[in-house]
Amino acid sequence: MNLSIQNVSKQYRRDFWGLRSFTLNIHRGVLGLLGPNGAGKSTLMRILATVTQATEGKVTWNGNGHAVDIAKKPDELRQALGYLPQDFGIYPHLNAVEFLQYLAAIKGLDGKTARRRIDELLQVVNLVDAARRPLGGFSGGMKQRVGIAQALQNDPQLLIVDEPTAGLDPEERVRFRSLIAELSGERIVILSTHIVSDVEATATSIAIINQGHLVTHDLPEKLLRAVEGKVWVWITSSQELVALKQHYLISSTARRSDGVHVRVVSGQKPHADAELASATLEDAYLYFVQNSPSAMELA
Repeated sequence: MNLSIQNVSKQYRRDFWGLRSFTLNIHRGVLGLLGPNGAGKSTLMRILATVTQATEGKVTWNGNGHAVDIAKKPDELRQALGYLPQDFGIYPHLNAVEFLQYLAAIKGLDGKTARRRIDELLQVVNLVDAARRPLGGFSGGMKQRVGIAQALQNDPQLLIVDEPTAGLDPEERVRFRSLIAELSGERIVILSTHIVSDVEATATSIAIINQGHLVTHDLPEKLLRAVEGKVWVWITSSQELVALKQHYLISSTARRSDGVHVRVVSGQKPHADAELASATLEDAYLYFVQNSPSAMELA
């Protein structure tokens, strides 16, 4: 099972490209696609989901021993695809069962198979007790769980979820991450987000995108090793913090009674009082985005 993205570019206007020469091979497991807002994540997801076509390059899908160009034969991928877009919408007057039955019919599932699958999925996403309630009364997290259920109706080999935890409360976000981890198994899961903690506990590999370019793609532990020895912490003042922001990549700050506890990613010791700290994935993500060629061109 393999999804191959080969030199894909997407042009929206004469002077604006959403993606540029993006190349990536994706295999079984959870790929965390990280990038700032506007980095090109949703553009890439829409191309992979055959919602839009690339301007240049191609994407091939090999799910059953032979590779197909998804732009030329989109139905071969669509049969194996589950997709939760960023702007997933619902019909507020339908309940969860009615909504999933409607989508199952659109996807071509027969009635018996659809009913069995819906019963299974409502248990998977923990919505059995709310199955007959109108969707308009669902919380954001419950609507997202309905979205995951519809994406899984055809037991897809490829599952794409785009910014799935935006607007969720912390408890719902943790529940969603656990569900994604459980679903990976023998399928490809692409989790696109700008929230590092969403992929930290689930991703088997991470791709970082910025300004439409692939910055890096590697195992989480290798990304962490890249910033070991580059993360520093110390206590500073609010006045000094302003100057620090102009010269260093600040990963986080926390104001305490003794001053501002600052965390900086730097190849050299940034302050006499600075001490080395263990790197986090957030540190690594910021480091790679800040030092990507596209970011440096804009600096």
